[in-house]
Amino acid sequence: MQVTQDVQTDSLTRLKQAFVTGMWASLASIIIGFAFKVWLAQWVAKGDLALFNSVVDLISLSLILMTGFRSSMVVSYSQTKNDRDIINIFRYFLIGMVLLTWGVVIPYIKHGLHIRAEYLQLVGIIFGLGLKVYFTNLVAMYRMYEISNRVTWLEPLTNALMFGICYFGLGLDALGSLFYGLTFSSLGIAGYMYWHRRRAIATRPLAKVALGPEMRSYVKKSFTASLEAGASILMIYITVLLTIRHFSLDELGDFQVVVRPIFTYMTLLFVFPIYRFVLPELAVNLRSGDHRQIRLIRSWIFRLSAVVSIIFFTVMLLAGRSLVLLLFPADYVGAVPVLFHFSIFFIFMMLNGYQLAYIKAHGHFTESLIIRLVGIVALVAAYYLVAEFTANVVAIIVALGLGYLAMFILSTLAERRILKSLPPETLPQPS
Repeated sequence: MQVTQDVQTDSLTRLKQAFVTGMWASLASIIIGFAFKVWLAQWVAKGDLALFNSVVDLISLSLILMTGFRSSMVVSYSQTKNDRDIINIFRYFLIGMVLLTWGVVIPYIKHGLHIRAEYLQLVGIIFGLGLKVYFTNLVAMYRMYEISNRVTWLEPLTNALMFGICYFGLGLDALGSLFYGLTFSSLGIAGYMYWHRRRAIATRPLAKVALGPEMRSYVKKSFTASLEAGASILMIYITVLLTIRHFSLDELGDFQVVVRPIFTYMTLLFVFPIYRFVLPELAVNLRSGDHRQIRLIRSWIFRLSAVVSIIFFTVMLLAGRSLVLLLFPADYVGAVPVLFHFSIFFIFMMLNGYQLAYIKAHGHFTESLIIRLVGIVALVAAYYLVAEFTANVVAIIVALGLGYLAMFILSTLAERRILKSLPPETLPQPS
């Protein structure tokens, strides 16, 4: 059944409003978080910052797998309204992942990488981040966008405040304050989401799960989506591990203190909203058969990607060095060429984000996972190939960009394959 032009316009308008609102919340988060990082870089030892960020990266990798449940939780709840079983399945998986992280990742950090960090600090990070992931997924499942947007900027603010309490109030050293500050802020944010979510929706009891066909489908989608989320984040963490293995602590500091935050902020600002807002809209339009609206959304995302990427590239080309020297001490100037090369490939991250969302909206979660895995293989292969021609740390970011380029090519082919499989009458007609 064809929808009217008014409904189409309203759908696209809703998407733009949600996207822009999320970007403003993300921008506030970026300003607070980046200001905190710049302030830390002025006086905290570069090695301490590099070690702290590397430890958090390694612990986050396992827990971020649970964020893959988010999309399947949203879709399954909208279809079944069976939040009790959906939440309990997620609880059991999350508890298992927390225990696995505790038993495997901590020994690897302390004995495999020989990173100096107290055991209690590592355990605190695991439990704090675990609870935050749990309530973040619940807020997303119930589509409480107001709470989600508020948490986006409250999180870095709370982290900075907790660091100040630990360092100036309790007299801990800088590294210890970073670890305990992140733990306390994560617990605080989790409590905030719990309180505000509970005011609207009661907590579902821990209970035995009834694994009917719908819940088995949910588990399968969640497992695949979790692997894909892990593959997505693993691409970034592989660059960290390659830097630790093949380059100096000074170059690791450039990457962790300057490059990775900017990478994270650009992703949070322009890529994450695609999965958060565009994917649900695509799924809704597919269920209603509104392929013309999907084409409008695609056109808007592609134009936005081009504008953002051109501006980012131009800024890095003309003012990258000046900006880094303005915000960071002079010994972080080695990050400038890395940021410039990152700006070249950023457009592929945005476009690939849309195309993977389109693929998943059609239910092709496995194909999306395969594309992610190919991206990882391409990243590693590209690094060792580029490293044959240069010993510069730029080889890592170039390899990362080539990995995203490979994913973009594959996702484009998958998108075209899906379009060709659609019945001719469902395709958008020229206006």
